[in-house]
Amino acid sequence: MHAAYATKPDQSRGRLIPEEESSFRSPYQRDRDRIIHASAFRRLKHKTQVFVEHEGDNFRTRLTHSIEVGQVGRTIAAALGLNQELTEAVALAHDLGHTPFGHTGEDALHALMAPYGGFDHNAQAIRIVTSLERHYAEFDGLNLTWETLEAIAKHNGPVRGGLPWALAECNAAMDLELDTHASAEAQVAALSDDIAYNNHDLHDGLRAGLFVDDEITHLPIIGAAYAEVDQKYPDLDPLRRRHEALRRVFGVMVSDVIDTARANLSATGVQSVEEVRNLGRPVVAFSPELWRDLKEIRAFLFRRMYRAPSVMEVRLRMAKVVEALFPYFLNAPLQMPERWHEEIKAAPDEVALARIVADYIAGMTDRFALQLYEQLGEAGQLA
Repeated sequence: MHAAYATKPDQSRGRLIPEEESSFRSPYQRDRDRIIHASAFRRLKHKTQVFVEHEGDNFRTRLTHSIEVGQVGRTIAAALGLNQELTEAVALAHDLGHTPFGHTGEDALHALMAPYGGFDHNAQAIRIVTSLERHYAEFDGLNLTWETLEAIAKHNGPVRGGLPWALAECNAAMDLELDTHASAEAQVAALSDDIAYNNHDLHDGLRAGLFVDDEITHLPIIGAAYAEVDQKYPDLDPLRRRHEALRRVFGVMVSDVIDTARANLSATGVQSVEEVRNLGRPVVAFSPELWRDLKEIRAFLFRRMYRAPSVMEVRLRMAKVVEALFPYFLNAPLQMPERWHEEIKAAPDEVALARIVADYIAGMTDRFALQLYEQLGEAGQLA
């Protein structure tokens, strides 16, 4: 049973291209399923989080991260009486627009695309689900519901000022009311993303040897979790001890969001999804106390993981891959696969051509981009 402030499937604003509804799936289940079956979703298995895809089999990829975000999102949505299918759809789609090599690749591609309108991975996710997935007979993209598109576009809050061009195109076709907050389901997906990466970046940083367990026990939340495990399970082997502690950290974050959101929803008295959108502030959030603790943890991860010398060295190498591939394909676009040729030949100007090249490069996996870079380099085709 959904709460009054939840998104109701029978009240959906529909799809850009009208379709007959399924007799056994809600509109948001259908959206979720289309996202799971999308080519861009499958490619996430070979796209990096922090570590490059080939550096180890046990590090998170964008795919495993998205699955974790979906799991957290469903848990929180269920506790709050929200629509779990919509929450999961947004969680699974939120990283579809990421380039190879994570934020390193995005930063490089954004700089290269600066003369052509820039690049933004959130807007690129919208572009993928509205245009670049081309499998269905009657439409490009996935023809998702208005609510799912709105949630992908606005899960981090209202989008004001100059819009990324990819988002502006979608918004012109289907007004997503970008100046308001999104549904509570979208807000849950955004916080679930934060919870998942805060937790698994600690796991991955420890696994990579960038820091050791004793170095994080002074951090808020984490120290108490290790102490609780040590008291309950003295002499536990190090890996089990770590897992037990970090799953408690995970639980603290999830519980805090549920408790804080319940308090916010009660205090505001919102009785519909429209009231949530127009409230002027999020209803799903961390408590101020936990947010302060998480900022301290993030500062530690920034120093010791995201800006670790070994990580920065790889980031510089990966940026050079994108910086070499983009101008190569911009100058020789017909070297792209044949399925792109019709669109390339129809491009009216260099801006349109650059955006096609950006679509191609952004869709690459870490593995494919590295292999292509090496092949072109060995052939002497890269500057």
